[in-house]
Amino acid sequence: MSDFEPTIVAFFCNWCTYTAADLAGTSRLAYPPNIRIVRVMCTGMVDPKYVIKALLDGADGVLVSGCNPGDCHYINGNYKARRRIKLLKEIIEQFGFEPQRLRLTWIGASDGIRFAEIMREMTEQIKHLEPSAARLKMVI
Repeated sequence: MSDFEPTIVAFFCNWCTYTAADLAGTSRLAYPPNIRIVRVMCTGMVDPKYVIKALLDGADGVLVSGCNPGDCHYINGNYKARRRIKLLKEIIEQFGFEPQRLRLTWIGASDGIRFAEIMREMTEQIKHLEPSAARLKMVI
């Protein structure tokens, strides 16, 4: 399935990763258009239900990205996110999804280049997994 282009839902922290995405755009850095960005105030606000719903609704992958540990504007939101993502990787397997479809990253506000690199990496990683089972059920 060489023409497969994944859909990736990305929950980005307003203060860091979303700002890095803006920097990447203003710097004209190229990254795949497969990312559907959802801006949240903090990665600690990303409810596990949002991640599971995105996957069940046909997203091929989910990316949660926020401030570097220790730099959270809400003190410990990124630590909460790290714990939740670790548990979610186990839970989504029960729904029939590979844990590689979920990724957590830390991207600082001034890391526009790193932002573009991670978006390319995530897209390639999901392309190797092929379309999600939920997406295939939607097509049938």
